[in-house]
Amino acid sequence: MLQLTPTADGSNTIYNSKIGENYHSKHGALQESQHVFLKSGLQHFLSVKEASSVTVLEVGLGTGLNFLLSADYCTQQQIKLDYVGIEAFPLNTELIKQTGYDQYINKDLWESFQGMYPSAINHKVKINAFCKLELAHTQLSNFESPQLFDIVYFDAFAAAFQPEMWTEEAIAHTVSFLKPGGVLVTYAITGNLKRQLKTLNFKVEKVPGALGKREMLRATHL
Repeated sequence: MLQLTPTADGSNTIYNSKIGENYHSKHGALQESQHVFLKSGLQHFLSVKEASSVTVLEVGLGTGLNFLLSADYCTQQQIKLDYVGIEAFPLNTELIKQTGYDQYINKDLWESFQGMYPSAINHKVKINAFCKLELAHTQLSNFESPQLFDIVYFDAFAAAFQPEMWTEEAIAHTVSFLKPGGVLVTYAITGNLKRQLKTLNFKVEKVPGALGKREMLRATHL
């Protein structure tokens, strides 16, 4: 059901045959994560807020690539990162190890992530001096948290393959965990999504998309 597969930029992703979709863009797993989530999400937020700490909620932790790139950046910049990833079907450590993502981040971070990943399921764990991770093993609709977040990485499978993740109810539930001034980023951009976020009191921006997509969406909670 799950198969390691290369993408156009040389980085690997995982193909889920049950859903019929890759975990990342076929044009490049690494470049998509770097552009959509790291650059347009985390780095954008930090440049606006000039914060020394940041909280991130990811919808669809998957292979952990978005977390790893974010943790690597925050460690380099000495920024405290508190990261929660929602994942209904956590991957096993061995499959994540086979992705080869260790070549894109600090070796110590990779080894700590590998060692702590199983313990992070439904528990907050310390990955290093700057980064904490929790893997919320649940469906998005069942996720609850007293914590509010600075940034949401919305990285669910595309609506054509997982439409329940993109309903009005799912989006409203997701953004209920954002702080005022918080930012949501996703690779997708549709008229319905833009309209809904505007009705939920968000400023919506169309920004250049990752390779293979002309545009992506960034929304700021007013």
